[in-house]
Amino acid sequence: MVRDRQSKESNEKEEGDPTQAPRSLLELIHVSKVFPTTPPVHALSDVNVRILPGEYVAIEGQSGSGKSTLLNVLGCLDRHTSGTYLFDGIDTSELGDSERAELRGNRIGFVFQAFHLLAHRSVLENVMLGELYLANPRSERKKEALDCLEQVGMSHRLSFLPTRLSGGERQRVAIARALMGDPGVLLCDEPTGNLDTTNTVMVLDLLDALVARGITVLVITHEGSVAVRAQRRLRIVDGAVSELLEAGT
Repeated sequence: MVRDRQSKESNEKEEGDPTQAPRSLLELIHVSKVFPTTPPVHALSDVNVRILPGEYVAIEGQSGSGKSTLLNVLGCLDRHTSGTYLFDGIDTSELGDSERAELRGNRIGFVFQAFHLLAHRSVLENVMLGELYLANPRSERKKEALDCLEQVGMSHRLSFLPTRLSGGERQRVAIARALMGDPGVLLCDEPTGNLDTTNTVMVLDLLDALVARGITVLVITHEGSVAVRAQRRLRIVDGAVSELLEAGT
């Protein structure tokens, strides 16, 4: 099982030389992604990235630069063509589809620009759907969903339908859903793209709070005002990733 492999890898690293560099949580080593179209599309090109546990990283790029492809690879939603992607020391290319699904369900939360909330389900029900496929009893899912909604300040909207919420409220509900299962990594694809300035600040403040709790947060964005809130900034251009100045500079 994925968790067994992760425990073994973690134990081996903890017993290693304490003078070694900090352990990476996510590491891409010469990763490329090519879509077999005519002509082929090189979406990622020789990407080398190390992300440590608890880091807040922004990945900036324009439309078509490869941002979403990078997020899909990091989230094990898509497989890279070449290179190595290590998730907490595990070589993801060695995982089968069911193990990748288990890894996503247990370790990764996703937040998208379009919210992806079901219009005919209440706020509470939408968040509970975050663990629908983990076979947890409904009572446990409800308890955890209530806790996640409390964390994002939406416990006063439990019975509301998404159509009655503002854009900022919908995104906070989407973040609550992503927190189901207590993931260590939160991958956010343009999380403020549909929000006004006030709600953008509110969502970014929430991400700051999650990082302060030890969650590793990656934000894909084309907005410099969003990226500057992160601890590190990366830029992707034509599938190639480079490090920018430290956030806030």
